[in-house]
Amino acid sequence: MGPRMTLASVSIARPLPQIADELGRSFAEYGFAVIRDHGIPQPLIDRAQAMARAFFDLPEAAKRAYHIPGGGGARGYTPFGTEKAKDAEVFDLKEFWHVGRPLPPGDPLEDYMPPNLWPAEIEGFRDTFEALYAEFEKAGDRVLRAIALHLGLAEDWFVPTVDQGNSVMRLLHYPPLPEGAPEGAVRAAAHGDINTITLLLGAEEAGLELLTAQGEWLPVQPPEGALAVNIGDMLDRLTNSRLRSTTHRVVNPSGEAARRSRYSMPFFLHFRPDFVIETLESCIDPESPGAHPAPISSHAFLLQRLREINLA
Repeated sequence: MGPRMTLASVSIARPLPQIADELGRSFAEYGFAVIRDHGIPQPLIDRAQAMARAFFDLPEAAKRAYHIPGGGGARGYTPFGTEKAKDAEVFDLKEFWHVGRPLPPGDPLEDYMPPNLWPAEIEGFRDTFEALYAEFEKAGDRVLRAIALHLGLAEDWFVPTVDQGNSVMRLLHYPPLPEGAPEGAVRAAAHGDINTITLLLGAEEAGLELLTAQGEWLPVQPPEGALAVNIGDMLDRLTNSRLRSTTHRVVNPSGEAARRSRYSMPFFLHFRPDFVIETLESCIDPESPGAHPAPISSHAFLLQRLREINLA
């Protein structure tokens, strides 16, 4: 057996044809890669991180004013102890805030994408996070163009599939581990992501691990300023698992780190709600042409999965 490949760490400032296959191989083997030179301005990241911390530092009652009961956590605040992984017995040790796509009033997609909430307590929050959302979209577009080339598609194949997509940016806070947390509770139990691809800021701190095809947990620790990117279930389905949506988790730290908060910002990039996820011709195995999932709209798939994780 040859040496085992490692997770790709790629500068997306390089010409895409030069990096497409390195990225694609990493996504096929691990479902993850590390992206450097992603173009999101560092001052914007710093400002967003400071504002996220300021929000989570607000009193519990102030935060809960932005919780929408029955809203499935799609926008605004989701309190500690709400979300749990599919098949998990206990809730994850985290609280979060969701920012979705800003839509003009009367947009037909409003049926799928509720309006954003903005905390009045934190000045500049809306401008900062709308700007960061747009930057994440740009970086995601670049990654999808590389994936398209790897799959032998036109470079811009994904552009119409994610135009006005139901993408969500999550501001995540894992508080210091509480005394008496339920047995088996972890910061984020083993799960796969539902969406197309996820771009994660703030994974530098230890804790994120992916499950390899060999059944081993592998730590994912991008260098400072880089993004971890992983394949979601929608892209796995589109490619008939040629690109893998890998199970991953955030484990509880030990020692001093257990007494510190951990913050991160994943951007869950989604297809348009009406995009039909139908296996790509090039990803159908000629040996077993029927062995691929039935077509489903991305919105129907999302709802199916949200029910499984207690958010719908």
